[in-house]
Amino acid sequence: MVAAATGFFVMQNDDGGSTNVADDSKASESGKPKTKPSEQDNPRDGSSAAKPTVAGWKVVTNPNHGTQFDVPADWVVEKPDTFSGFADVEKDDGSPAITFSAPAFLKAEWCEEDSDKDGKMESFALGGTGTKGGKGATDTATAASNESGSWVWAAYAQHATKAQQQAAIKVEKSKPYTTKAGLKGHYSTAASTGLPKEEKCDSDGKSIAFTFTNAKGDFTTWVVYGARGVDDEIPDATLMKIMSTVRLAGE
Repeated sequence: MVAAATGFFVMQNDDGGSTNVADDSKASESGKPKTKPSEQDNPRDGSSAAKPTVAGWKVVTNPNHGTQFDVPADWVVEKPDTFSGFADVEKDDGSPAITFSAPAFLKAEWCEEDSDKDGKMESFALGGTGTKGGKGATDTATAASNESGSWVWAAYAQHATKAQQQAAIKVEKSKPYTTKAGLKGHYSTAASTGLPKEEKCDSDGKSIAFTFTNAKGDFTTWVVYGARGVDDEIPDATLMKIMSTVRLAGE
C-alpha cells in the first residue's frame, strides 16, 4: 500500500477541493506521499458517547461538519479535532494533497516500513474513514466521484506514472443514495488494479465517497478507503454498512 499511514495535520479546515485523478500538478512518477504525526498530542479513543445505530459499534462525531457515523468496534476513533490525510509527493514538503477530519482507522499499524530510509519506521493503516468539506463543489454527484477517485490516487497511486494511474484507477459513476437516517446524496466507488508494487507496504486501494449537504447547506463528503487485494482486505459490504450509518449529528 502506498502511504496509507495514519497522518495528522494541524490545519484550519478541511474544505479544500479535491484533486483530480492523475492531475499533472499533483502526480509523481516515483516516490510516496509521507504523512508524519504532528508533535502535538493526538490521544486516541475519540469515540462519541452518542448511541450507535449498529449494536456494538462506535460513533464517530464530526462537530465541524455536524455529522456522525458508526464504525465496527475494532476501529480506533481519533479525537474530533484531528485532521488526517496524505502528503503531496511532488511538493515533498509535507503539505497535504488531501485530508479529512474526525477520522477512524482500522489496524493503524497494519504494515510498517522505512520507505524513505531515514531510520524511522512508518506505520501504514489497513483502512481509514472521515468527513471533509466540499468547497467548490456544485452538486453531490460530481463531488462524490471526484472524491472517491482522488482518495485512491492520493493514498495508493502517487508513486505511479500518469499512464499507470489512468490504467489502474477506475471510478464508478455516482449513484443516488439515502442513508438509514434519511440523509440523501450521491455516492461513488473507486478502485485500483495493477499499480506497481515498489515497497513492502504497497498495494492497490479502494474507496467510497458519499456527498450530501449538512444542516448549514454546505456540501460535505464522508469517505472511507482501504487496501485492496490483500489477505485482510476490508469487505465491501462492511464499508457500505458504515456508509449507511452516516447522519447529521443529533439525528
